Amino acid sequence: MADYQNKKVTVIGLGKTGLSCVDFLVKKQANVRVIDTRQNPAGVDQLAPHIPLHTGGLNQDWLLESDIIVISPGLAVKTPEIQTALSAGVEVIGDIELFCREVNKPIVAITGSNGKSTVTTLVSEMAKAAGLRVGMGGNIGIPALSLLESEYDLYVLELSSFQLETTYSLKAAVATVLNVSEDHLNRYVDLEDYRQAKLKIYHNAETAVINGEDLLTKEDGKQSAARQVSFAENNADYWLKTEQGKQYLMAGESVILPCDEVKISGRHNYMNALASVALAQAVGVKMDGILTALRTFTGLDHRFQLAHFANGVRWINDSKATNVGSTVAALTGLHLDGKLHLLLGGDGKGADFSELEKLINKPEILCYCFGQDGAQLAKLSAQSQLFDTMEQAINALRPRLASGDMVLLSPACASLDQFSSFEKRGEEFTRLAQLS
Repeated sequence: MADYQNKKVTVIGLGKTGLSCVDFLVKKQANVRVIDTRQNPAGVDQLAPHIPLHTGGLNQDWLLESDIIVISPGLAVKTPEIQTALSAGVEVIGDIELFCREVNKPIVAITGSNGKSTVTTLVSEMAKAAGLRVGMGGNIGIPALSLLESEYDLYVLELSSFQLETTYSLKAAVATVLNVSEDHLNRYVDLEDYRQAKLKIYHNAETAVINGEDLLTKEDGKQSAARQVSFAENNADYWLKTEQGKQYLMAGESVILPCDEVKISGRHNYMNALASVALAQAVGVKMDGILTALRTFTGLDHRFQLAHFANGVRWINDSKATNVGSTVAALTGLHLDGKLHLLLGGDGKGADFSELEKLINKPEILCYCFGQDGAQLAKLSAQSQLFDTMEQAINALRPRLASGDMVLLSPACASLDQFSSFEKRGEEFTRLAQLS
């Protein structure tokens, strides 16, 4: 455990994670100051009045006076004021680094462009069903440092590329990069820069779980684990067997479970299930717990979730598809009885949408595009219409629906151009769906 007593530590960013850092460091008797670039940051009312707070920008003097800066994942390390502090010898870390310095129980570490929340939750459910005390946190909305307040046998962490940038002491029992597709290219130089941030998760890991269908998830020598296992549809340690029209989750030559007994469905979810089994088995989770979770876990809110069913039409809320890769995953292997009415749009974060073109430019797929990058998306398909808002798009598609159709919100974009979060976007979609 690191010693922070009397160290000058500046925490950048309030909110849940920032407050968890402040609480942790105060208990460690550090001299804490807080900076938030927002004028009125969330959580300011929960900050103890004796802790100095600077808002509305970065305070360069405070940064240079610090022994340690604990940076919010939302602020890039490449920010000039942070680079100036680094050049002056100030240590810059994140909340996950603070956490990793404290724990001595096994960590399952999960990252990827898509599916990481589903896999993090499913692995946690498997371990709980096997009787383990599980601490789940990180990028999934539960600050990792808050997990230190209870006793656990195992930690399961969802980690973003932003968090991994400032993490150096992670020694995961098992780690995975589920997939790598274009995301956050408004923050990274290019896809390889983004990928390298993800690959940090393998550094000092005992086992790496790689996606056999995505070469970008493979270790590159600089970041490598002691042991490696793979998941994929074919030619992997954990794979998907199809026999006489029935599919099975497989580990080697052993059947884990027929897919029709798994609660989550769709090819992308079977890949998530295989990755989860590989991760759980790597830390010794017993098979009875793994099977219980696979048979009961129904998936996450806003992730390919049935929002409404009426008049033979399925309304699917996949609002958590905030990047192109996530929408590609939703569309790949999708079974349709009628037409697909696909809602696309929002803030594309600088992504290249061209990968969607071959998937959506089909007679049975009608696209309804909206928001900041709606016009760009509408150009990908001859069957596209452009609207200002999602509500306008839904009002336009509603009269065209027939039994067997599916309405799918899988926007390939972040929501922040028109909504406060992808959850709010999903809730609005569900509200509109239920008017049918």
